[in-house]
Formats: sequence, C-alpha cells, structure tokens
Amino acid sequence: MSTSTRNIRFFHRGAIRTVQDLPPTTTVLEWLREHAHCTGSKEGCAEGDCGACTVLLGELDAAGQLQLRNVNACTQFLPSLDGQALLTVEDLGSSAAPKAVQQAMVECHASQCGFCTPGIVISLQACLERHCEAGTRPSRQQLADDLAGNLCRCTGYRPILDAGQRMFELPAQRLDGPAIAAGLRELQSDAPLHYVAANPAQPSQNQAQGRSDHFHAPRSVAELAQLRADKPQALLLSGGTDIGLWHNKQFRDLGDIIYLGQVAELRQIRAQAFEGRPGLWIGAGASLEAAWAALAELAPNLRELWLRFASPPVRQAGTLGGNIANGSPIGDGAPALIALGADIVLRSAQRGQRRLPLQDFYLGYQQKDLAADEFVEALHLPRPTPDLQLQAYKISKRYDSDISAVCAVLALRLDDEARVTEARFAFGGMAAIVKRAARAEAAVLGQAWNEAAVQRAAQALAQDFQPLSDLRASSTYRLRVAQNLLHKLWLATRPDEPLPAPELSVWQAQERGAA
Repeated sequence: MSTSTRNIRFFHRGAIRTVQDLPPTTTVLEWLREHAHCTGSKEGCAEGDCGACTVLLGELDAAGQLQLRNVNACTQFLPSLDGQALLTVEDLGSSAAPKAVQQAMVECHASQCGFCTPGIVISLQACLERHCEAGTRPSRQQLADDLAGNLCRCTGYRPILDAGQRMFELPAQRLDGPAIAAGLRELQSDAPLHYVAANPAQPSQNQAQGRSDHFHAPRSVAELAQLRADKPQALLLSGGTDIGLWHNKQFRDLGDIIYLGQVAELRQIRAQAFEGRPGLWIGAGASLEAAWAALAELAPNLRELWLRFASPPVRQAGTLGGNIANGSPIGDGAPALIALGADIVLRSAQRGQRRLPLQDFYLGYQQKDLAADEFVEALHLPRPTPDLQLQAYKISKRYDSDISAVCAVLALRLDDEARVTEARFAFGGMAAIVKRAARAEAAVLGQAWNEAAVQRAAQALAQDFQPLSDLRASSTYRLRVAQNLLHKLWLATRPDEPLPAPELSVWQAQERGAA
C-alpha cells in the first residue's frame, strides 16, 4: 500500500471539496459549522442521540447506483467522508424555494422552536428518497421508526408525522441524483487515502508534542491486514458511533487511525456454508442496518430488537463488527449472535483467518481473545433449522433509541415429546461480558419443557449472574427481570396453547410494518 499522503476530497454543495491541515479527528459537524459555514446542522448532544446534526451521505454501490444514508455528523470524522457526497439541509432548498419535505413541515405546523427541524427534515428526505425509489409509501408507524433518532424538544411529534405523510401528497422533489453521482465518479480515481495534517490549525496534544496523527483508509482486506501488522497500536475505526464519543466526550487523543469504511470486502453479506451447514456471512464492515435486516430475515423474531437497536442514523453509520469488537456488556448484537451459535472470524497478515465461537471471544470486561495484529473480519452463523424457537427481549427505560438494562435472546429446541434438546440463553447487561446462562440452560436441558423447568432455570440465574447496579437499573431489578423473561419465553413456546406475540407485549409488533 502506498504511504504517500494526500488531502481529503468529497462532494459538497455541487462541487468537489478538498480539505487539508485539519486534525483527522475534526468531526463533520465541526467542519460544516466552523469552516464551511453551513450552520443549518446543529450541535445538541454531540453523541448521536438527538439527531439535530443529521446529514445525508451519498456513495455509489457496486452497480454504480447512488445510495443515500442519514447519519449523525457529530460522530463522523472528516476523513471518513473521503470519496463520498455530503448533503445538508442547505442542499434541500430555501424559504423562497422549499423542497416538498420543507413545505410539508410548514403546512402541518411541524416546526416549533426550530432547533431540531433541520435534522428532522434530513431524515424525512431520506425516507422520501427511499420510498420514491421503491414506489411505496410508509405507514405512520414506519415514519415514526424512521424518526426514532430525531428528538423534538418541543414534543411536536404529531404534526411532524403529519408532515411525513403530507410530503408524499406534494409534487415529488428529489435530490439531483445524476449530479451527485457524477461528482462521486470523479472521485473514484483517487488513490486510497493516507491523510496527515501538515500544518494543523488546531493541533492535538500529540501534534503539539511533535508527533503527527495519521489516518489510513485501505481498500482491501490484504492492505488492512498489512497495516494492522505494521501498526498494531493504531486505532481501528469503522462507523465512529462509539469512538466519536471518545473524542467528543472524553477528549481523548486517538493517535493513528486505520479506517475500515473503504474496504468493500468487509461490507459483504452473503450466504456461505461452513462444515456442510448453510449459514450467513456478515462482514465486519456491514452497517448495523444492513446486518440487522439480514439477521431479521434469518430469524424473524429479531425484528423488534433490530428496530429498537439505537436509531436509524446510528444504524446507518455503525457496524455490527464494531459493536461486537467493542465488547460492551450492554451491546445488543452479541446476545442475538451468541444465541444463534455464531462464530467470529478474525484475521491477521501472518496467520490468515482464525475463527472461534463468539461466546469464547469475550474473556472479561473489555478483554477479548484478539491478538495485537488481528482484526475482526466477519461474523458467521448457521442458518436456524425450523425447529429452533427463538425469542428476543430488550428492557430499557425508553422504548426507542435507548441502552438496554437487560437484553435477552433465548433459543430453544424441543423433541417430539416436548423435552429440551438444546437451550442457548444469552444475556447482555447482566455481567461484565455478554454470556450464556450456563446453569439456567443445564436446569432445562433434557427435561420436559414445562413451568416447573422454567422455575428451576429462573432460580439458577441467581448463580449465573450477580448483576451490577447503575443508573439504568438495580441488580435486584435486573435479576428479577431476567427471571421473568424466562417465564415469558415459556408462555411463548409452551407446547400447549402458546400465547401469540400480541398477548405478550404492550406493543403490537405487527403494527410496525416493514422497515
């Protein structure tokens, strides 16, 4: 891989923009407001929760078609824009010539204080583009799902949803896709990005001490593996939905960064067998949105967990591989994958691929079976057989866009006599790592699947976990909830008269429609 440096280049406001001499950790939001003077995007939380800074990113897929995704500008580092298109509320129109989305917001009185309105408009425009392309219209619940990452501090959600429906009744006014695609094609001939600010206007602590921070963006797995071998101390960056907060909230100097977002191979999701069994390969760079969509197709009962995982802008930016590699004990991806029997595929330049069961990857809090020169290449899981019964539960203070107090994904197989032949009870939020409840599983394995077995499993959970207490929940609450979720599993899967999903939830999941 070439070590020559070049400047950051991306398409913005109808032209190719070139950026130099800014630290690699300059966020897209900082650049917009302080350097491009596009102040429509606002800073609210600076951690990807409120959506006031939502922007659209555009890129060409393998077929050369323009793909748009709405993301939070506050957690994206500027070099990650290289080769892409950046669109903000300024690209949509003005008070003199508003786009349909903006006109609908006005007609429905959907903007009150106005602070969060630009981010809401961007998310609605993304929704409009997607449905116009598909020839469909969203339900009101689908609109609410699309806006789950956009807070309205004035609580004007009803008129905002009215505006979302109204925009489809106005003449369609889409973005100038051909012009954006032409700009992106012009950027395709650029060499892989290796960026270092020669004379940073805002030096980091490292740069002030005479050390430059480099940003590498390899484009192949082989290049990535070699970079990882050469720079084992460099930080691996993918979606930035966690690492962006290290910069914004903890003010860390991140040092050298190896960016995975340009490695097309890592974004692949494909059917792939292993040891003769059909399975699904999810590249570590696949977005959370794409990965969860594939998981929900594989196991439909994961659909609600998908829609409640963070928000659309976070899911469009973040990756499932990053969620797993981060090793958070409250990450919602690991319980689902462990319950489905997933393997994690690791790679290094010297030793090639190494795979192990995901449940064995986590050794302790923030400790993983990962060598200094290795990186996560993919997650691979077997295709569930029809006899697998799987239920997924997320307990949090808010229904949408919240961190789990407890996340449980519970898988069960019964034989013809309703005896348990396999149990995989994976819990997040209950320990220093996401892990299976081994004693609870042992309490039901080989036993008749009845309420007595469930009660034994619930009692065994007290030996499996000693939950912590924090702002989200007390240890007592967490244990009681986890025990109750086992009982809820029983009600959904009991051999005689299992209860349908609407009777087990205050939320009518079937009313949410397709995402």
